[in-house]
Amino acid sequence: MPRPLRIPKPPVDPYVLALLGTVGLAALLPARGGFAGVAEGAADGAVALLFFLYGARLSTREAMDGLRHWRLHLTVLLCTFAVFPLLGLAARVLVPHVLTPPLYDGFLFLCLVPSTIQSSIAFTSIARGNVPAAICAGSFSSLAGIVLTPLLAALLLGSGGGGFSLDALGKIVVQLLLPFLAGQFGRRWVGGLVVRHKKALGYVDRGSILLVVYSAFSAGMAAGIWHRVSPGRFGALLAAEAVLLAVMLAVTWYGAGRLGFDRADRIAVQFAGSKKSLAAGLPMASVLFGAQAGLAVLPLMLFHQMQLMVCAVIARRRAQAPPEAAATAPTGQLPVSGVAEISAAG
Repeated sequence: MPRPLRIPKPPVDPYVLALLGTVGLAALLPARGGFAGVAEGAADGAVALLFFLYGARLSTREAMDGLRHWRLHLTVLLCTFAVFPLLGLAARVLVPHVLTPPLYDGFLFLCLVPSTIQSSIAFTSIARGNVPAAICAGSFSSLAGIVLTPLLAALLLGSGGGGFSLDALGKIVVQLLLPFLAGQFGRRWVGGLVVRHKKALGYVDRGSILLVVYSAFSAGMAAGIWHRVSPGRFGALLAAEAVLLAVMLAVTWYGAGRLGFDRADRIAVQFAGSKKSLAAGLPMASVLFGAQAGLAVLPLMLFHQMQLMVCAVIARRRAQAPPEAAATAPTGQLPVSGVAEISAAG
């Protein structure tokens, strides 16, 4: 009996293609005039809804239970909010000969964004690592990022990084923190709905991100910022991000080993501590950078796709390790066949 034809998966995440299509739409048909105000208002509402759903999803009990592995979570937080920013500051030597100041601001902002949740969990599971630790580490990073990312951005980017000010931080509180807290408060009533309709709400997540991308890139088109990115600068940005990712993958893997973590924990640290969240970064950039958000999120979008492709290869290699090397994998691990689709919104 002939085997059924298997259609190979595309090398690029379909959602990344949707993001690129949204950028193309904003380039061809940007929101202008009154419609620009409508698009911006819709994007603001989508951001608030997005963080409300984040709050409704995060189980406070699970987060508190995860505190037992505090050394691992602290390691991930230090990688995300200390090592990454230090590398971003070191990259200032690339200005202006390699990166333009606006591209560098986006590069530095990328280094301040919290870690992912979905892809960290999926890759940790594929690699036979400590999945419960990856869940808690990603959740803690996302929660901390709501406060730390705008504070670090205000401190390191200043007024030259797209208009950071107390007013911008106030918008972060209103658009991100308050909806998140409302989601946590209302979790007892809407938490079950979120669980039952997880797939449908996933489309809400992704649709919200697409709306934010369209609004941000439309504002960039109206401000005429895209002519500043030449092919040479674009290639230099890709090279700088490749070096950044390689350094962080090495720091998280070998650093976790030096700290005495076992193999399963090292896998969780590597995948949770070396990634950046597109879902969290895009809404924050739209609030903090305003009209400059389109150019500011370009480094984050490129880094996100790069990290997915590279970490997919690493995870499969980790999974092929000899049985004795992977024997420390915890019982909470998910089967590879049951891993949810790695979302580009993560």
